[in-house]
Amino acid sequence: MRRAVRAAAAGLAVAAGCVLVGLATDGADGRDGAAGGAAGADDRAGTVRAAAGAAVVDPAARQDAPVLSGEDLDGNPVGLAELRGQVVVLNVWGSWCGPCRAEADDLELLSRQTRADGVRFLGINIRDPDRAAARSFVRAHDVTFPSLHDPAGELLLRFPPALLNPQAIPSTLVIDRRGRIAAGIGGAVTAEQLRPLLARLAGEPS
Repeated sequence: MRRAVRAAAAGLAVAAGCVLVGLATDGADGRDGAAGGAAGADDRAGTVRAAAGAAVVDPAARQDAPVLSGEDLDGNPVGLAELRGQVVVLNVWGSWCGPCRAEADDLELLSRQTRADGVRFLGINIRDPDRAAARSFVRAHDVTFPSLHDPAGELLLRFPPALLNPQAIPSTLVIDRRGRIAAGIGGAVTAEQLRPLLARLAGEPS
């Protein structure tokens, strides 16, 4: 049974494959995160229940994403700043990770389907010292979006632990058009779970 951790204002709490967003100190309890948000769950402070039990943080309470830049799996420069103005799905994955393989095809499908809506995907590949293994993963799943190569997980340490747990792989953060973290999910996600969350954020003014 999933266990949610109470979050401070505007914080994200990581809990057993689910991240809940709290907008106040009296935010969500464990029951809100079960089964993608139980009927009658509390949607106070403008939150919207969305993918895999995550909630969208009210725009006024969102935190800026840290600066992320480096090389992709082919050694080319890539970074988050160049995607400003787009909704960004930031997915943390490793070629050794079973749940990452389970979600990869759905993420690629969704990246193609939502591109016209101003959504971009960016991966962070961790714990793969050999880029060849990561590139094999990308080829096997026909992934077209770039990934930062971060074998030691150093980029993840730029996020507060309550926002992104470096030990929770895969993890996905959704960043709004102004570069602020709007939602987070721990564990594998499907296209159907993520699509309504992206539609909401894509519809927000930039």
